[in-house]
Order: sequence, then structure tokens, then C-alpha cells
Amino acid sequence: MATKTPSGPRVAAIVGPYLCGKTALFESILTLTGAVGRKGSSKDGYAVGDTTPEAKKRQMSTEVNIAATEYIGEPWTFLDCPGSVELIQDTLNALMVADIAVVVCEPDAARALTVAPILKFLDENDIPHILFINKMDTAISSVKETLESLQQHSKRPLALREVPIREGEHIIGHIDLVSERAFQWTPGKPSELIEIPGSVQDREEEARTELLESLADFDDTLLEELLEDIIPSSEEIYASLSNDLKKSYIVPVFFGSAEQDNGIRRVLKALRHEAPEVHATAERLGIDSAGGGTVAQVFKTIHAGHAGKMSFARVWRGEVVDGMTLNGERVGGLQRAVGQKHDKLAKVLPGDIAALGRMDGVATGDTLTDSGNGKASGADWPEARNPLFALAIHAQHRDDEVKLSGALTKLADEDPSLSFGPDPDTGEFLLWGQGEMHLLVTIDRLQGKYGLSVTSQRPQVPYKETIRQPVSQHARHKKQSGGHGEFGDVHLDIKPLPRGSGFQFDDVITGGVVPKQYIPAVKNGVNEYMARGPLGFPVVDIGVTLTDGQFHAVDSSEMAFKKAAAQAMREGMPGCKPVLLEPVFQVHLVLPNEFTSKVQRLVSGRRGQILGFDAKPGWEGWDEVTVQLPQSEMHDLIIELRSMTQGVGTFDCKFDHLQELSGKDADTVVNQRANFLAAN
Repeated sequence: MATKTPSGPRVAAIVGPYLCGKTALFESILTLTGAVGRKGSSKDGYAVGDTTPEAKKRQMSTEVNIAATEYIGEPWTFLDCPGSVELIQDTLNALMVADIAVVVCEPDAARALTVAPILKFLDENDIPHILFINKMDTAISSVKETLESLQQHSKRPLALREVPIREGEHIIGHIDLVSERAFQWTPGKPSELIEIPGSVQDREEEARTELLESLADFDDTLLEELLEDIIPSSEEIYASLSNDLKKSYIVPVFFGSAEQDNGIRRVLKALRHEAPEVHATAERLGIDSAGGGTVAQVFKTIHAGHAGKMSFARVWRGEVVDGMTLNGERVGGLQRAVGQKHDKLAKVLPGDIAALGRMDGVATGDTLTDSGNGKASGADWPEARNPLFALAIHAQHRDDEVKLSGALTKLADEDPSLSFGPDPDTGEFLLWGQGEMHLLVTIDRLQGKYGLSVTSQRPQVPYKETIRQPVSQHARHKKQSGGHGEFGDVHLDIKPLPRGSGFQFDDVITGGVVPKQYIPAVKNGVNEYMARGPLGFPVVDIGVTLTDGQFHAVDSSEMAFKKAAAQAMREGMPGCKPVLLEPVFQVHLVLPNEFTSKVQRLVSGRRGQILGFDAKPGWEGWDEVTVQLPQSEMHDLIIELRSMTQGVGTFDCKFDHLQELSGKDADTVVNQRANFLAAN
């Protein structure tokens, strides 16, 4: 490979599905580049990544791990991103500031689908990326089978850069398809150069031809050489690879074992020679890297206790100096991270990533400029993920209720896919996120970072009730207790209204039998009663008409007529044949079409109805299924959907209508409501 001109700071994001071995690759890279003295792992508790209590408890990445290092004299920052689909917001944000992504996957063709959402995001945003097939020491499928399965989920051609050398059932090394040199792996040590085994010669020639043909699709000179049977030089091939990767035309594919350090140096060399420079990435994002002034992008926010708020940002242009003002906020300290270890900096140059201290008004996704206009980037920042799962929470100690809201505000600042607030129908305080694990991690953080113990439970369903038949009801409120008494007398007609009509109040009073000043009080009395009908739920879709009444010149008052109206409703509503209403949502299920046939079982098992199927626009091989589901059946919908689709299925939903619920299901709901009201 030709001598390379030294590069400025570059950033690589390591991404992939849960359990693919991303953090093992991250630790291997940091060890091989000298950033750490010995290799750690989440299993033994000694690692640069996954050191938070939440990560250790689950032995998985729960947030982006950031580490700066050097490789052959060139500065790099590696971003180890969470693999769980529930924590993908952090991953997408990190990818927006990366020059290149290393997509890690397992050598199992049946699990290629788990990489699909990441590959889709990379394709849509033209982010250069390479594939690293990990765990080749425990391979389930061959490289070829795995590659064919992965290709179904990538718009870019996957270009195999090496072929395996096997000894029996085990892979012991690889052949580089450009240099045509063979290497034997030695766990924990550099690979040893060996002769190409004769048994692999044919496969190597076939794979090299396939690689060259893939490159020739984007290189006319290379195409002409192949047509004329001219063998291109290694330098030409490397140059073509570098150009095609930087322009995101192809996806080079490598393999190895991060646990054994096999194939990792080869990946590092490819990154060093072929990953884009910061100016190319800035240009891809619509930033003029040659312009004047400072431009930086915030991709991660952390509230670090006594250290205050830290905004991790990448500098695209100019420099950031401690104490300077960006977007009207003064930078209160600069730090470079290697995991949880932070080193102070005086300034940050283009390409570098640093934590900017105490910029309280800055949020994740903000573009920072010294001019303060924040408009230097043309890229669309990933939107916060729609909430898919909720828990009702409250502080165990009443005195902590105010602190709870403040702590959640900080956690939502760190993770935009979190949201919280009171439910307008039930009054419960809800925490919303991407799944059960996501919210349990958040609850652990409330305890660990802020000392707040909370209890959680399944949210209540905001049932309503209405009536089936009309009733006329007379009620008189009369009370004498010395001095002025209380007197109000009303006749109310109560009737059902069409679904969705809400509440209507009228009066047909003539002759002043109920003075005009008391009529609003009658309406207020009816309204107050409707908060809890005979079944225990808010009443909707009824009409109430005040038809007659009486008043007393001395004892009548607004309060008396309000009480009389409420009494009439209490006495009349049970005779109106009350019926329970449950909220029904329209849900758009998004999933690979190989699982669409299973939707019928999922929906029917939740008392739902399928409305239609369609191919999802822009998602080849994916379907969107429109269904209606009762809200009571949606609490754990995302859990079952992911279980059914290897973790990649998702949905969005909105309230559609209220429908009657009767029989045993209704009886169970009413009894549970009665018990709840009695206990509270």
C-alpha cells in the first residue's frame, strides 16, 4: 500500500445490533492503538466502555462511549454506540458526526435482518461505512452466506475485501484481495504473513474478480482495463476503493474476531487509508469547511453531577477555545474523553470531538457558531423517536416529587427519545420511551445519579362511559341550618348523543322558574358529576336539558342549584343503561414482509382488526399493516412485535375512536375501577 499523507482528526462510529460484539471491537481497537494498557471487557468489569452502573448491570452499552486515540500518528475518536434497538437514538445522533461507520454483525445469515435498520439509516444519509463480520471463530454461516443475506438489506453493493483461510472447521486467517497476501491469525498478536494455501487459490481468484467488477461499476478506467484483460495495480485498486468508500458507492466487508484481536489491525489500516477526512464529511452535511468562523455540532449531552452539563460536539470549521461564546453561550471548559477519563483542553481543532462545559442553553443536535445563527449545517438532524412504551411512575417519598420532574428533564435532555408528563385523562405521571428496558435503565439512572427511588406500574387505560337510553329526572336540594338555607329544584332530561359528540347542555326554561343567573350553576353541577359516572369513569356523549324547576327568593343560590343538578345526575344516570367505552387506536405496524403473515395472529390475539396491507414506501421488502387495536391491548405491543421480527419491527399510532365494551371484559374493568376508587 502506498505511503499515506497524514490525516487530521477523524471519527468512526462502531454500530451494530445487540450482542454482535461492538464493545469488544471498541476495546480491541483502543488496546491495539495504545489508548489503554490492557484490554477490558464488560464481563470482567474492566473496560473503557460500558462502565456506568446501568451498563454493568446488563452487560451492554446503554449510551455512546467516546474515546480518543491515535493510530500510526493520526488522531482518531471512536464512538461505541448502543446496540439495543430501544437505545438507537444515541446511535443515530452519533452517526451524524462520524466520517465513517463500522457496522458489526454476526456470521449468521439468519440474523442479517437485525442489521437492516442501521444499514437503512446509513444508506438514506449517504454515510460511508464498512462491514465487520465478527465472531468468525464461532461462525454459524459461511462468509458467502452471510454476505448474501446482508446484501438484501443494503442499497450499496457489499464488496468482500478478504477471503477466509480454513483449517478443518476453523478459520485461521485471511487473504487480502487487493495485495493478494495471506495472513495467519494469532490470538492477541499481529497476523503472520504466510504463503497462499493452494486450497484457497481458486476462491481467492473468484472473489478478487468480483471485487474488481464491483469497483469497475464506478470507475471507467478500471472497467477499460478489465475489458482489455489488463491486471490493475494494487495502487489503482486501493485508490478506487478509497474513492468509492468516501462517496458511499460501495461497502467494503471485513471479518475477524474482536475477542481474539483477529482481523482488527486490517480494519484499522483500511480506516486509516480509506475513511474520509473531516472536510469531506462537512461537505456531505452541507457545511462549507472553507468558510470563516467556527462551526461545531452537538451530538451528545450529559449532566455530570458537580461537573454540570457537558455538550459533546464535533468541530467542523475554525476552532473552539475555552471561554469563547457560541450561540450566545460561554464555553465553560473543554475536555477530551477516553471513556470516563477526561483530559482538559485549551482548544479544539477541526475534526476533533470534545465536551463543552456548562452550556445550559444548548441541546443535542444544535449547530454551534461564533456568530450565533446556528444555520451552518444543511443536514437534517434525526428526529426524536416516537414513544412506544409507557410506565406510570411516582416518587416513593412525597418530598421527592419536585426533584423527580427536574431529574427527568435532565435525562430527557440527554436522551431525546424519552418523554414524560401527566396523562390528561387519568392524571397519572407517565414516563414514555422505546421499550421496557429503556425505561428500566432510566429508572436506574434516577436512583443512581439523583438518589430518587420511584415505583412504576402499567398505566391505566382512560376508559369512558356513556348511556343507551334517555331519562327525565327531578331532584331537589333543600337544607335549613339557621339563617339562610339552601334550596334548588331542577328537572333534567338526560339523553344519549352520537359517538364523538361530547357533552351538550341546553335549557328550555320559561317564566323564570329558574332564574337566569342560576342556569350556569346547573350546567356546572352536571359537568362536575360527569367526571365519574355510575361505572366509575368520565361520562361522554350525552345531552342534558334543564326543562323546569323552582327557586326560593331567600334560600336559593348558585351553590344550591349546582348541588341539585349533581343530585339529579346521580339519581338519573343509573337508569340510562350506562355502558363502558374503551379507546381504540389506529396503528401502523412496520415490519419485514417475511413476518407479515404472522400479523393476523398478533392482532386477533389483542381483539384487533386488520384494515389493510401495503408495501412501505422506500423500504424494499418491508410492509406497513394498518390495524385497529383497543388501547388496553397496546401496552406491551412493541415487545411482542420485536420478538416476532428479530427486534426490527415497530409501529406508530394515534387515537381513533371510542367503542362499547361489554360482557366479562367490561365487568372486570368496572370491578377493578371500583376497587381502585375504594382504595384511593
